Amino acid sequence: MNTSEFFSKFKSRYLWGNLAAMVAVVFVVCFGVKYGLDIYTHHGEVVSIPNVRHKTFSDAEYLLKQSGLQVVVSDTGYVPGIKPDCILEQSPAPGERVKTGHVIYLTVNTSHTPTITVPDVIDNCSLREAMAKLSAMGFKLTQPAFVDGEKDWVYGLRVKGRHVVAGEKVSVNDYITIEVGSGQRDADMDINYTDAPIEDASEDEFYESGDVDEFQEVP
Repeated sequence: MNTSEFFSKFKSRYLWGNLAAMVAVVFVVCFGVKYGLDIYTHHGEVVSIPNVRHKTFSDAEYLLKQSGLQVVVSDTGYVPGIKPDCILEQSPAPGERVKTGHVIYLTVNTSHTPTITVPDVIDNCSLREAMAKLSAMGFKLTQPAFVDGEKDWVYGLRVKGRHVVAGEKVSVNDYITIEVGSGQRDADMDINYTDAPIEDASEDEFYESGDVDEFQEVP
């Protein structure tokens, strides 16, 4: 191929058509990436988060979606005095500016109080150990009720006058009364006595006590 033939290739419409097509494709791709990312990330679209605390979930969801935001219930809680299905908390906080499409996480108030499982403290630990364990778990305690038995030993638990056992679920608003031994034994309790020698007692005092059966000596 000589020089004239080489330069004659550049006059081909097929060559210039291919070049133009490639340039157009590159331009379209760059344009699509730029504006496509802006649309996908909502570039420049910023909204202020409305305050939906203490509103019902349906009202809160409507307000947030009207603002272009998404809603997700992340947790539930219980607050006395607030109607069930009302919003307790929201994250991010009200007034913050976020892009449209941002997810708002809500905490909803439940219709019933949360419960806690009673641990195994009955006839298993002392009063101090039981109080520490129950308090750490979130139980509310009253003054202990003393019963006959070993001093400071836990013999039972009562909630609203009813005995509860390990494994039962008790509302966090209920008070627990610990039944603890007073150190005195019940009269009906069996007591095992052991024979022991009588100290500081003479033989005459022993017989005068009247505790020895009379007998007759037979030669």
